[in-house]
Amino acid sequence: MFRLTILIISFFLFCSNSIFAQPLQRPKLVVGIVVDQMRWDYLYRYYDRYSPDGFKRMLNQGFNCENTFIPYTPTYTAAGHTAVYTGSVPAINGIIGNSWYRRDLKRSWYCAEDTTVNTVGSNSTAGKMSPRNMWTTTITDELRLATNFNSKTIGIALKDRGAILPAGHSANAAYWFDNSSGGWITSTYYMNDLPAWVKKINDKKLPDQYLQQNWNTLYPINTYKQSTADDKSYESNLRGEDNTFPHLTASITKDKYETFRTTPYGNTYTFEMAKAAVDGEQLGQRGATDFLTVSFSSTDYVGHAFGPNSIEAEDVYLRLDKEMGAFFNFLDAKLGKGQYLVFLTADHGAAHVPEFMKENRIPAGAFDDAEIRKWLNENAEKKFGVKNAIEQVMNYQLYLNYSALEANKVEQDDFKKWAIKELRQHPAIMSAFDLHELAETTLPNTIKERVNNGYNQKLSGDIQFVFMPQWFDGGYKGTTHGTWNPYDAHIPMLWFGWKVKPGKTNRETYMTDIAPTVAALLHIQMPNGTVGHVVEELTK
Repeated sequence: MFRLTILIISFFLFCSNSIFAQPLQRPKLVVGIVVDQMRWDYLYRYYDRYSPDGFKRMLNQGFNCENTFIPYTPTYTAAGHTAVYTGSVPAINGIIGNSWYRRDLKRSWYCAEDTTVNTVGSNSTAGKMSPRNMWTTTITDELRLATNFNSKTIGIALKDRGAILPAGHSANAAYWFDNSSGGWITSTYYMNDLPAWVKKINDKKLPDQYLQQNWNTLYPINTYKQSTADDKSYESNLRGEDNTFPHLTASITKDKYETFRTTPYGNTYTFEMAKAAVDGEQLGQRGATDFLTVSFSSTDYVGHAFGPNSIEAEDVYLRLDKEMGAFFNFLDAKLGKGQYLVFLTADHGAAHVPEFMKENRIPAGAFDDAEIRKWLNENAEKKFGVKNAIEQVMNYQLYLNYSALEANKVEQDDFKKWAIKELRQHPAIMSAFDLHELAETTLPNTIKERVNNGYNQKLSGDIQFVFMPQWFDGGYKGTTHGTWNPYDAHIPMLWFGWKVKPGKTNRETYMTDIAPTVAALLHIQMPNGTVGHVVEELTK
């Protein structure tokens, strides 16, 4: 009996030691991909034309959260990238839009603006940026904290906000595209000189080489059956040429790098930079889990200019798919299949072009923020005798001019009631309400929750308005985004790679669920403003 007891104790001690001897398992590299302005339906709209190695590989070998939404409004780029990586909403993380109005400065304030830093990599001012306006940590910050800063984080995007905000406060670097130099830059927030590997890719002058190729369709143009005709008056033009294929980018000389952004080659260049970062920083090859954040901005530029139903949009996604497949194959060869974790999502979707919708007898329209401000201020002057009573209109919000109202002895509550009534009478606007009395406002629950999540008591305006479906802030050429509606708020969420088993869920999930899910997979703390939840179907 004594010997049996000793044997049992020895067995349990052996098992315990074996368990504790197992090191914590994490992937070599986490790759966060944001496709700027990717509507959820693009996964299936072009499915039959996608290659086996790109979106189809993620859909068939990965995990798909089919019913993923943005849980706040407005659905803009900076807010979207921030929500993905913070697991939080603008009410908490402080990034309430691409820009917002600063009453103390009497001007618009850009989301990544930082006057205390300087550009690294060119002589322009495009590098005066940092993540300091973001109030919370990111999942990239939390990985750095969890590994005592042994993990590296690199952020890459043509847009500064697409690189800076996902990379977080503690990033080793963020790099974005500079229209002045036509290369990658950063700021003194991160470093005082570009690494040799970044200088090397800049020296290749790849954007010039891409532009010389012109932009024609990847496949014969008559095969683009998911798009409208090529020549549409409601599509914008690339600078210096018309709005039809082939786009003769080689002949563009004025603002050529700004035009470069609105071509699929902007995504090509981003992939080249991502591969250079993996090699140059030895990401995933140093014995620690690293994080690469990549945002593809050209899909947004093309989408804005030509709209979701254009041949240009279809072509840019077919090209992105092929290049993404090549990137996964690159990671397979560099790190090994199943050794890296990828998630793919979007910062927002996009509405169809209003004139396209009208062609098909679907209600739609556009009304510019500047016109709203002008219209209200003209009527306010007639009604109250107050000039410039509305200081600014941004992010579907009115910022009242408190001092002007006070000087003319106009009660704020009286003015708000009048302004709300005016807004509600406009055919473009579905509803309007006092943000300070949101709790008492009667609204559908979905809209109310999303407005509430986007309302920041320190930064937001006074009155919110909500457009009619398929109306947006803008003009009649091209399109935009920003509303609560599914075309703007329904986005992809795909998981692929390390420990990800094939599957899907139709349960409603949110972009804010990504950061806590990554935290659960890596066994690290979630970001400090997280309101999202773990996608448990993925972690089981």
